[in-house]
Amino acid sequence: MFLSEIISYPELVAREKASLQKGMNFGIRPGYSIILMSVRRGAPYNDRINLEKNLLIYEGHDVPRSRAADPKKADQPMANPGGSLTENGKFYQAAKDASRGYRKPERVKVYEKIQRGVWSDKGFFHLMDAEIVERNGRRVFDFLLKPVEEHTVLADRDLPATRLIPTEVKVTVWKRDHGKCVRCGSQKNLHYDHDLPFSKGGTSLLTANVRLLCATCNLKKAAKIEAWLPLVVGLASWRH
Repeated sequence: MFLSEIISYPELVAREKASLQKGMNFGIRPGYSIILMSVRRGAPYNDRINLEKNLLIYEGHDVPRSRAADPKKADQPMANPGGSLTENGKFYQAAKDASRGYRKPERVKVYEKIQRGVWSDKGFFHLMDAEIVERNGRRVFDFLLKPVEEHTVLADRDLPATRLIPTEVKVTVWKRDHGKCVRCGSQKNLHYDHDLPFSKGGTSLLTANVRLLCATCNLKKAAKIEAWLPLVVGLASWRH
């Protein structure tokens, strides 16, 4: 089962105990950094998801408008005028040190913007590497992040959270389900849920297999699956 919790921006700020006014926030919390991303149409940066490699690719940030007439035509900066590292520089240095084995990969909490005021908590990722590439006539950063294989606690139940659901699927599902749990109509504690669990062959790529469920209904679904599995195992043993 994949959990991708849906929260508002005030909930995001309260959860992280920080007013996040920028997309890249290196070392802002004890033990991890935070990235705010968007792959929606018209998003200002080329953030994207590589489903084949199970990678999130996050583009670095532009030079401030106070330092360039058109930030989209200037190279993304590694350092500030005084010599200190920008957020690009901090993430790049950590990524390169990790890729060379000098340190463990930086843990990064990723939040994805679904629409205005609506965010998806994508969980933790490891910052595996970074590249400086030529794009549209300038040099930009690409940061490569891989989902952390870990468990998320939902209402005292541990559930794995490691799969990426494409943004276009999330946006379509949010609109289709009217921002409510499809079972009880609740608008609180919502998650993107696989109708057929990923572990049973369900896919993240089709909107037909993804829906909105609240935490309570998600737990009820999990209980039904757990009650059903022993019966299936028993029937399989009996047949053999």
